[in-house]
Amino acid sequence: MSETIGQKKVLQSATDQDNFSCEFGSGKYFALCGLGGILSCGTTHTAFTPLDVVKCRIQVDPTKYKNTFHGFRVTFQEEGMRGLVKGWSPTFIGYSMQGLFKFGLYEVFKSLYSDVLGEETTYLWRTSVYLAASASAEFFADIALSPMEACKVRIQTQPGFANNLREAFPKMKAQEGWAAFYKGITPLWGRQIPYTMIKFACFERTIEAIYKHIVPKPKEECSKGEQLIVTFIAGYIAGVFCAVASHPSDSVVSMLNKDQGSTSMEALKKLGFKGIWKGLSTRILMIGSITALQWFVYDSVKVYLRMPRPPPPEMPERLRLKLAQQ
Repeated sequence: MSETIGQKKVLQSATDQDNFSCEFGSGKYFALCGLGGILSCGTTHTAFTPLDVVKCRIQVDPTKYKNTFHGFRVTFQEEGMRGLVKGWSPTFIGYSMQGLFKFGLYEVFKSLYSDVLGEETTYLWRTSVYLAASASAEFFADIALSPMEACKVRIQTQPGFANNLREAFPKMKAQEGWAAFYKGITPLWGRQIPYTMIKFACFERTIEAIYKHIVPKPKEECSKGEQLIVTFIAGYIAGVFCAVASHPSDSVVSMLNKDQGSTSMEALKKLGFKGIWKGLSTRILMIGSITALQWFVYDSVKVYLRMPRPPPPEMPERLRLKLAQQ
């Protein structure tokens, strides 16, 4: 399979191929990308569970939880450390499943759309390819995430409902049926699809810009450590944009899973314009850090597993000649 987004054919030589554990674009490559997604999303979201608890509570009860620091203090005073890690198990399971589809299918769809468009068109429309591939991947990733997200938010924001996943899952199923786990799927798509589109497209273009304008040498000449530092920086920049774009829908999801029987429009009306932006600073801190760490872990997994890691895209020579003749 040819490389996507007009990248140089640096992975095609026999010497390079001997150093890799799999072929770029192969089934094994996509499977390992999915494994990287599991590790990057499951571990990072679970590590940030305390911040997630406070963020969700600010969104659904801003009177009681006035800001991030106040939210931490109130939660700790009332429930101790145990209260700050509520929902860690559905977080780990749900976001591991999401990461599998998010990263694994992103690579699949990016390769598929690139093959359909051809090398030259793909390079010219590479941002659109990133957006389309990430949106396609996230659609399926959210279906995998939704049940655990519903359990997580119910545990974190509804006092006395359940203390853990073992209690929450059967109780929700008994009270509301399977619909309880997918009542928030539409706003979840509304939150996660724009978030993921920005996460991947912004990251890809930021990486390209850093290597082109800031780093004084090509990616392939940088050490693995230098490359991972660039990955982390680009990931954090992408995370800030992600947090702002997806926050209103995130507030609606939290309110929906707290109030049984409500609809997306009812939750939006109840929150109001100011309400949907409550907890944004906490979310920027959380999502910026998570996104940076996710890309760092994902790229580290690729390094550890000796997977092909193409350099940023460059204009195909044939396209360059065409443009020069115009």
